[in-house]
Amino acid sequence: MDKVISVKEAVSKIKDGDTLMIGGFLGCGTPHNIINYIANETDLKDLTIIGNDTAYIDYGVGLLIAKKKVKHVIASHIGTNKETGRQMNENETKVTLVPQGTLAERIRAGGYGLGGVLTGTGVGIPEIEEGKQIVEVQGKKYILEEPLHADFALLCGHEVDKYGNTKYRGSALNFNGVMAFAADTVIMEADHLVDIGGIDSNEMVTPGVVVDYIVEGSPLTNER
Repeated sequence: MDKVISVKEAVSKIKDGDTLMIGGFLGCGTPHNIINYIANETDLKDLTIIGNDTAYIDYGVGLLIAKKKVKHVIASHIGTNKETGRQMNENETKVTLVPQGTLAERIRAGGYGLGGVLTGTGVGIPEIEEGKQIVEVQGKKYILEEPLHADFALLCGHEVDKYGNTKYRGSALNFNGVMAFAADTVIMEADHLVDIGGIDSNEMVTPGVVVDYIVEGSPLTNER
């Protein structure tokens, strides 16, 4: 199977209403070519986005918000994107805020087949506890946060070989590594596409066996 496909072909696999995990932290480590194509070249709508944030109005995940392609955002913060806040306040887009550590662990639980995550964050706050199971361990109360899973994980690696083995650079690792295990289909955008064997195995983070498709990107898109 040839995993390297065009961005058009990759995005064509996504349909209205799908749930997308998108790697990145304020656009660092985000698959910008894929996001730009969805925002500007498709009629996709009613998407659920799971990610650390919604970046900026004109950059990264923020482009999907601005183009009204998202019905639900699950993120740790939206403070750098006023349009996300406006849509939330106007009830145009549902926003679920999850503490960053809890978000990462819920994604990890979804990828590794765990039943959930026990966290003390939010215990005693009615608005956070509402509808959630409270578990007591050794006399201490925890909230059971359920796993997160997606139809697609849209990720970005610094170096990706043609099988999908991936190396990340610096903080661009962020959510990419954990999301690679928590989606039905993984599409990896490669800043640099290399031949199989071109990545030192000691620097490899995401194994190619979990990557379904590869899209060639540009390292310049991760600079702002």
